[in-house]
Amino acid sequence: METEFIHRPTFTQLTVTLEDGETVRAEPGAMVGHSPTVRVETTTSRDGLLSSAKSMLGGESAFANEFVAEDGRGEVTLAPSTPGDVMEHDLDDETLYTVDGAFLAATPGIDIDSELGGLKSVLGEASLTPLALKGSGTAFITAYGGLERLDLDPGESYVLDNQHLVAWDDTVDFETRSVGGLKSTLLGGEGLVFEFTGPGTAWYQTRDLDAFVSVIEPRLPGGN
Repeated sequence: METEFIHRPTFTQLTVTLEDGETVRAEPGAMVGHSPTVRVETTTSRDGLLSSAKSMLGGESAFANEFVAEDGRGEVTLAPSTPGDVMEHDLDDETLYTVDGAFLAATPGIDIDSELGGLKSVLGEASLTPLALKGSGTAFITAYGGLERLDLDPGESYVLDNQHLVAWDDTVDFETRSVGGLKSTLLGGEGLVFEFTGPGTAWYQTRDLDAFVSVIEPRLPGGN
């Protein structure tokens, strides 16, 4: 499998080149196009993401499109639903957690689990339903705006606003807390921040979709 990213970082498009017999799975609506040698199936048979109810997954769908190259190599072009970047992340018997809507695609070796127990309940107050991407393979994660990587040394901490959080690995610790202030007042209600402590890595997006909606909403006909 080969990957190519174009129009980065604002309007990133991902092209996946599959060898004969290779497969990639993607969120419905992510497909831009594909070559005639690629067969497309909508499936609910995969563990985790594809066997769970959509309500369990927040912004993710209970279905996914499976793209399989047949009779030779084939290309699949994918793009996220919002303007921004896409990252390619390789897992080797590891876990990567992502927030609602951040999952774009993955190779077959990645299982996607929404049954996160206490983690899910903790993040419920932030209106986040995280997904756990587990196994070995490649996952493609999207962001609204640019993607920044935050590498933390042991004992080093950093605080991220929940609206900017995209993903984090299973080696980093975190705590959540509510905050007030100007931003939460403008957007209505309390905000939530995550304090991550290393060792480990978190990824965040440079733009806040809810903040953007609050800017354009008064300009829409009817104000809603």
